[in-house]
Amino acid sequence: MNRIPLKLVPLIAVFTGFFLTSSQSCADFDKSINATWSAPVVIAHRGASGQRPEHTLSAYELALVEGADFIELDLVATRDGVLVARHENALAVAATDSTGQLVRDAAGRPDIVEATTDVAEHEAFADRLTVKRIDGRLVGGWFTEDFTLAELRQLQARERMPAIRPGNALYDGTEGIPTLADVIGLLRSTRADAAARAGLYIELKHPTYFALEGRRLDGASIGVDLGALLIDELLRLRFTDADRLFLQCFEMAPLIELKDRLAALGLGIPLIQLYGDVYNRRYRSAPWDMVSRARRKDLEIYGELATLVSGGITADISYADLTSPAVLAYLHRRYATGVGPPLDNVLAILPDAGGGNGTFTSRATPFFEQVRAAGLIVHTYTLRAEAPFLYQREGRLVTVSEELTALLDAGVNGFFIDQPAEGALAVARHRAALERAE
Repeated sequence: MNRIPLKLVPLIAVFTGFFLTSSQSCADFDKSINATWSAPVVIAHRGASGQRPEHTLSAYELALVEGADFIELDLVATRDGVLVARHENALAVAATDSTGQLVRDAAGRPDIVEATTDVAEHEAFADRLTVKRIDGRLVGGWFTEDFTLAELRQLQARERMPAIRPGNALYDGTEGIPTLADVIGLLRSTRADAAARAGLYIELKHPTYFALEGRRLDGASIGVDLGALLIDELLRLRFTDADRLFLQCFEMAPLIELKDRLAALGLGIPLIQLYGDVYNRRYRSAPWDMVSRARRKDLEIYGELATLVSGGITADISYADLTSPAVLAYLHRRYATGVGPPLDNVLAILPDAGGGNGTFTSRATPFFEQVRAAGLIVHTYTLRAEAPFLYQREGRLVTVSEELTALLDAGVNGFFIDQPAEGALAVARHRAALERAE
């Protein structure tokens, strides 16, 4: 079945009642979303980040040209409350030792382990270097919440993985840090055909940290509600079409709050619950809001969910505890249109004894089957074409095209990819194969 063209969706909505009202249920809304997005969507992960430095306007623009359905952007806040696109609130990450102290060389320079901007080269901002506890981890570096937008405008973007993507590094220093308003402006001004229908897939980064736990350089609470800030900005910019937006988060309470705020405004923007590795094979991860709230004994916002989680919501919870049919049914009923799990939680990957990326299979995981049974759509992350990110099978690396074919055959509703042209081509081939089989 082909996807309904986006330019027709508002018209269809008028005649079929697709626009969500505060009295409609998540399940009713999901019927409209699934009808609208019946074919898989290509989500450009941080833009065309396999070809340009991530979260730059050129990465977003290239993604539009390559046919992405959505541009994914992560949002954090500046000191003066402006939403900017960065994967993390860290503008550059500096190494720390086992005690949490910054590691410096003989000349006193910090050891930079990752940089998406040139902030470390600005002497004027040397005093902004600090160590913060973010979602339970000590992180050294420079952070957006300690900079005004005017100060951030002085910085230039850099490729995050120059050793893997040296071609991207050629664009270092050519662009700044975009705001949410900049990105929406790009969508509206780009002449590419895809821009007329493409949407934004927005992730709130570290919302519990920004609202409740984080501190500025002077020790004052950050106290910024990213969800409220986002809604205010979308309203101000008049960018609230449900067919051009997905909102996502690895935390749960912020999505519950978003759902209630959107319903009060009569907005039907779909929400996606991101999941970390539910099998805890590569790493153990948890929604930080639950860990934080369990420590504070502040679980009221979760309502009946607290009784549905085996063992209850505790500070030791992980995503593995949030995979039961009862929990998934709650997510669907309460706020979520879908979930966003990692690729190896959708298709089974056999572990590699030597520590490699593992052996690729085309078998759906039990978690994927449970999610589909709960009526939730699935947008998996993250596909990358470079060799270090690929799985193996029968003594060779599996190409990203083969990964996409397996995912589409399994029935995913969308995927995050660093090379959106590859994704668009795979979807076109998949659609053509289905049409030939009819």
